Amino acid sequence: MRETPLSNCERDFLLQAIQEKKRLDGRQTYDYRKIKVMFGTDFGCCFVELGKTRVMAQVSCELVAPKENRPNEGLMFFNIELSPMASPAFEQGRQSELSVKLNRQLERCLRNSKCIDTESLCVVSGEKVWQIRVDVHMLNHDGNLMDAASIAAIAALCHFRRPDVGIQGDEVTVYSPEERDPIPLSIYHMPISVSFAFFQQGTYLLVDPCEREERVMDGLLMIAMNRHREICSIQSSGGIMLLKEQVMRCSKIASVKVSEITALITKALENDNTARKAGGRCGFAESMPQERITALKKETTPVEMTDATERANDIFLKSEVTPQTPSPVVPLPGLGQVGQGLQNSWGMEEDEQEDEEDFNSDEDKETMMEVGKKQQAQGDVVEISDSEEDEVVILQPEAEDKVPKNTSSSSHQKGPVTSKKRHRK
Repeated sequence: MRETPLSNCERDFLLQAIQEKKRLDGRQTYDYRKIKVMFGTDFGCCFVELGKTRVMAQVSCELVAPKENRPNEGLMFFNIELSPMASPAFEQGRQSELSVKLNRQLERCLRNSKCIDTESLCVVSGEKVWQIRVDVHMLNHDGNLMDAASIAAIAALCHFRRPDVGIQGDEVTVYSPEERDPIPLSIYHMPISVSFAFFQQGTYLLVDPCEREERVMDGLLMIAMNRHREICSIQSSGGIMLLKEQVMRCSKIASVKVSEITALITKALENDNTARKAGGRCGFAESMPQERITALKKETTPVEMTDATERANDIFLKSEVTPQTPSPVVPLPGLGQVGQGLQNSWGMEEDEQEDEEDFNSDEDKETMMEVGKKQQAQGDVVEISDSEEDEVVILQPEAEDKVPKNTSSSSHQKGPVTSKKRHRK
């Protein structure tokens, strides 16, 4: 899959920003992106983050037969893999022009510079030597792959430990790490590659170009140097003509950057060695208890909280008081409402009905009492029982011969008239 080309607007914007000495990520002309070096649980595994560019290097070894012209020297092999995970422009299983160029530059930087003592890798002269293999995997491509690959490769070689061997006659025994401590490689110096991007035919110069800056650059200069200011390799691509003064200026800048990166790698190695001797967790095992993925780790962003209390108080004072919402009316009988600021209406209708019935019964009693008093004043006899179920009223008309109340209920008397009213409360 071919990469998406830049539009004319993006290209003009980038070139205009470079002319004004501005970069997309806010860096200055000679600034590197943030570099982070991490080591794995096993020896020889290294992760390097150069901004958003991520590279992993893994070192391994095996016993092989040496070359005929150099029977006393070990072998060094480098392999750079550009996977589609790093960029959609990379194809799986197909060696592109970029991968060939990176492989050759890495071999010149590390193998041809004689930074590793290859004679110390010899086990039996002419028969058995150690072959050191360095596999570099690109995990994310955001520009300047060569610098990230060189840092990861040399850091992994410094971190690597090969097994110890024993020779008894013609028999070669390879001891495990439990039987004998592994042996580190003999490294003389640490060459680091520094890339310079040129624009407008060498008029403008940038250090550590990102992926978008690499698309609009006219040429690239890669200088591999150690902290002793010894140039290990130099390569120019793009077909631009550089002056001697430009190359000398780039070499001076590279010497400063190489010293800083070498100090960073040395510090990372010391921290890893200290953690392993203390018996603590190191490498990938350190991130396992937190249950987090190192690829998605994000640094905490500082937040200004000096005047937060004052601003909150000002907002609180300036804010208007919210009006209280009136209590909603219950639309249907049998429904109630319960809530803050609302009137509780659960069971209100039943209480009102009971109160009305009690009031009506009291009014009936008072009415009957008044009627009884009036009839008693007129000479009528009124009798009201105290029973809640029955109220008996006896009315007697005026007669000459009054019958006693005990015989008022007998059926053979013609005079008395009895009426009963039954009220149920």
